[in-house]
Amino acid sequence: MDTLDETDLKILRTLQRNAKMTTKELAAAVNLTPTPVFERQRRLERRGYIKKYVAVLDAEKLGLGLLVFCKVKLKQINHEIADAFTRRIAHMPEVTECYNTSGAYDYLLKVRARDMRQYQEFVLNKLGEMDDLSSVESSFVMSEVKQEYGINVDSI
Repeated sequence: MDTLDETDLKILRTLQRNAKMTTKELAAAVNLTPTPVFERQRRLERRGYIKKYVAVLDAEKLGLGLLVFCKVKLKQINHEIADAFTRRIAHMPEVTECYNTSGAYDYLLKVRARDMRQYQEFVLNKLGEMDDLSSVESSFVMSEVKQEYGINVDSI
């Protein structure tokens, strides 16, 4: 890991709260002039600390209010099977996040759907077509208690 100074961390904290800021606004927020802030931000991007800038959308308003955490167990796992699984998952728009995990399940999927019927179609027609799948366990989110998009850079 490269060494980040307090100004770099301030830039990261500030951009996590509002990535839409202009360089001038960002400079004012971190008490620098625009040119060094611009250079630091570009360096943070080049070195991979800032992966991308996104707009956080309201899934409920977009008609994708059903949120499901889907735990997937494969029949067996090796590099070839894991690669094939992750390649297929990467092309499924319903899956917004996918994690390879340890424990009782091999993968944890975060899935968005309009309703239970669309989720059922996803499980039957997409996951169900995978030969290496052993089991699927679904946990349906009743309410969102906390959702943070950033990383706590204060602990660095």
